[in-house]
Amino acid sequence: MKLYLDTSTPTCILKLDDKLYEEELGRDMAEKLHEFIREKLHENDKDWSDIEEITFMRGPGSFTGLRIGAAVVNTIAEELNIPLYDHHGKKYQIIIPDYGRPANISTPKK
Repeated sequence: MKLYLDTSTPTCILKLDDKLYEEELGRDMAEKLHEFIREKLHENDKDWSDIEEITFMRGPGSFTGLRIGAAVVNTIAEELNIPLYDHHGKKYQIIIPDYGRPANISTPKK
């Protein structure tokens, strides 16, 4: 099974082979993303071990959403020892998000 994940916006897009799922995760993405993927795998009578490759939309987009998504796909790909691709088809060992611009880091208040 091929898994596609896009966390660049508050609406998470997940594809399992040709089945498309969208879920508004917003600020709860870190807490709910894993469960969302697990639920959709279960709906298709699949398990994590059925995933054969992952494609990730690496950006540009939401800084936090992309970081969360990248952490999830990097972990799954590493644990299952499966190929990891970006949305352009380039293969990665570890995928790094493309935020589209430099990070806006504020000065510490202390």
